[in-house]
Amino acid sequence: CNFYQYIIKERNKIKMNTLSTTKKSIICAICIALCYIFPMIFHVFGAGAIFCPMHIPVFICGLICGWPYGLMCGLTGPVISCVLTSMPPVAMLPSMIVELITYGVVSGLLITYIHTKNTYADLYICLITAIVCGRILSGIAKAVLFTGGNYSIAIWISSSVVTNWPGTLIQLIFIPSILVGLMKAHLIPQRYIKKM
Repeated sequence: CNFYQYIIKERNKIKMNTLSTTKKSIICAICIALCYIFPMIFHVFGAGAIFCPMHIPVFICGLICGWPYGLMCGLTGPVISCVLTSMPPVAMLPSMIVELITYGVVSGLLITYIHTKNTYADLYICLITAIVCGRILSGIAKAVLFTGGNYSIAIWISSSVVTNWPGTLIQLIFIPSILVGLMKAHLIPQRYIKKM
């Protein structure tokens, strides 16, 4: 009888610690909208390429909702932004889609499997791994798209590492804090339920 009660209790904890499909869809839609809004705000100050504002909602979507929603946000966000505002430019769209899809998928997958018992540690592992994978695949996509030897490792380092370091720093500082804040406000489930 005690074992059965334990199983029921653990099952209820799991249910409490997950989001419904409807809530995930709503969060994904909000993040897609932010992929359109954030670049407009940053480009007013001419800082879009430096601060990578579209990356933030894609990471948030992947980390909260999981990889299928991260993939959807990473694909749809830049396309909608390109169609409505011409940002990013059409020439940059394919490599940016590759990068953002990688962010959404990798962060969404890793958050499912990484459990260090520390929320911040989990988030930083997911973010750093996704950033590295996204930048590498974006560089490969650009190398394939730019023919005649016009794209090199030096250009990749300059555009994906040196130019974007402020955006990367912002992502690493603010995304974990935003997610932990949402957890504390009970807007998304706690990553780890404290034992009473």
